[in-house]
Amino acid sequence: MRKVCPNFDLPDGHRSWQNMKSWMNLKPNSERSPPSMAAIFGGRNTEIQLLLGVIGAPLIPLPIKPDHDHFISKNIKDHPIEASMAKYIVKQYIAAVGGEKALNSINSMYAMGKVKMAASEFSAGEGTVNNKIVKVRNLRNGGGEVGGFVLWQKRPDLWSLELVVSGCKISAGSDGKVAWRQTPWHNSHASRGPPRPLRRFLQGLDPKSTANLFTNSVCVGEKTINNEDCFILKLEAEPSTLRARSSTNVEIIRHTIWGCFSQRTGLLVQLEDSHLLRIKAPGNDNIFWETTMESWIQDYKTVDGINIAHAGKTQVSLFRFGENSESHSRTRMEEVWTIEEVDFNIKGLSMDFFLPPGDLKKEEEGYGIVPSNVRLPFKVRNGSTRVNASKIVAVDDVECEESSDDDDDDDDDEL
Repeated sequence: MRKVCPNFDLPDGHRSWQNMKSWMNLKPNSERSPPSMAAIFGGRNTEIQLLLGVIGAPLIPLPIKPDHDHFISKNIKDHPIEASMAKYIVKQYIAAVGGEKALNSINSMYAMGKVKMAASEFSAGEGTVNNKIVKVRNLRNGGGEVGGFVLWQKRPDLWSLELVVSGCKISAGSDGKVAWRQTPWHNSHASRGPPRPLRRFLQGLDPKSTANLFTNSVCVGEKTINNEDCFILKLEAEPSTLRARSSTNVEIIRHTIWGCFSQRTGLLVQLEDSHLLRIKAPGNDNIFWETTMESWIQDYKTVDGINIAHAGKTQVSLFRFGENSESHSRTRMEEVWTIEEVDFNIKGLSMDFFLPPGDLKKEEEGYGIVPSNVRLPFKVRNGSTRVNASKIVAVDDVECEESSDDDDDDDDDEL
């Protein structure tokens, strides 16, 4: 097994603002043939930045309380019917992944895997006669960027990720007090609010955290996924958590997560989360971003008595709206992943392994940074497309900074 200590000393950003600016200043001509990938994103590096910023290291909606109620020790009948059903389904899930005794024997874990990411579609001006849809390469026809990742975790909420895609590296982690991220194109920064777990752990890699998360959920129905009848469990982020993650200019309105558990096997087969945020623009205008991620979790294999998912795929939809229908845009991305190695109870995995970078700054929040007046991930409209960014907005967790509307150099400094 390859055990690699995370390296937090990343070089200064080499994915320059020039790539990002060319991506934002795209001026498509409807009479031309469909644009190439370079024309759409302003260069391959910019596309990789976008993919990593959105899919690379998203967090789940709320913190996980470690081992609350020792999984589920209270009488299920003492709860409302929807909550009682959810607790029963979680108990079945615990049994399916190996049982409470096996899960309680784990204090740390390591996983190494491969990923392939791609942007698949962009549409702009939805609801208008000039609606434009651009189909981009997807993973099924050979497109995409290839990479790999290493994950480390030590209970209760210490974790670390290193992800490299096509030579571009992103690091993220939590020391139990703050969750942070570091990329070559942006300074190290911490997310607002309490530290939250990495979403990748709940994609079949950490059954104990999955059980702890959905213990307080409610059962909202059933659905069929790949010919498998499933129960749907739903969990909403609490208002206090949303307020802690919001800022003066950005309000996180909701963040919801759903888990679909097979009625036949008891295993988690689909994970979906969606969040909506409102950006306060000058005047009375508001801009809204809705991000939805759906993950299909597959190929469960037993490792030291615990069922771990070894493959899956994720589809992402980013929807921007709020001004007028012509300014609406929707972007779709996708990722497939496989797990190569998994190990538990790693010896010598100390607290030093999870320390944040030395240059960490407590910022408003920052993941997947793009200018707020850009139709993510690129601008498709008639007329002038000069970008006068007044804010910098993160798609997953929000960061807003003021800048000049007339000076491109100010925009460069913010990115």
